[in-house]
Amino acid sequence: SSPEISIHKKRIVMEEHLETRYVKRTQRDYNLSLKLQIVKEIEAGKSGITDCRKKYGIQARSTIVSWLRKYGNFDWENQSSFTMKKTPEQRIMELEAEVKLLEKQKAFLEKQAYIADKKVIFFDMMINLAEKEYDIDIRKNLPPGQSPASAVKRKKP
Repeated sequence: SSPEISIHKKRIVMEEHLETRYVKRTQRDYNLSLKLQIVKEIEAGKSGITDCRKKYGIQARSTIVSWLRKYGNFDWENQSSFTMKKTPEQRIMELEAEVKLLEKQKAFLEKQAYIADKKVIFFDMMINLAEKEYDIDIRKNLPPGQSPASAVKRKKP
């Protein structure tokens, strides 16, 4: 191979090396809610350790494994599953998150109900206006296939 090609290859390798540079992080960089979320996600089977590493930008597999050991429901000593009691802080955080979610859902549903009520009032006003303007009974329930004109003709004879 010629010297130009080997220099070119080294440049590509160096550029690739620069793109994959990591910033060293510590356990303090991750808050408790993120750790619990990742543990819950893995234990529920939604994703694996490698997937969570990529998704949340965690460099080492051992970081997540240590969280699983510390916060998870798996007995690493006896290799069996058990339900580990949650600390009061964990339970409070879960309940606060649930309350926030329910408040958001309640606000959304209240807004939808308000809009639906306004639509009912608007459509009722439109029907009243149309009945007065065109002198027809829109709310009248007629049997299928019977038009208002044919109903009037049958009543006269």
